[in-house]
Amino acid sequence: MKDIVIAVIILAVLAVAIAYIVKAKKSGVKCIGCPMSKECNKCNCGCTENEYK
Repeated sequence: MKDIVIAVIILAVLAVAIAYIVKAKKSGVKCIGCPMSKECNKCNCGCTENEYK
């Protein structure tokens, strides 16, 4: 029973993470981890525009 509960928790965490990434990409975020990614063309997080198109 413990294994089933742990598996459900892991799947729930993965589902939430995937939903967050899909929602961010649909809203036009180029670099998901950068808080300024919607406001500037090139953020300071180390990513480039070509990597995330």
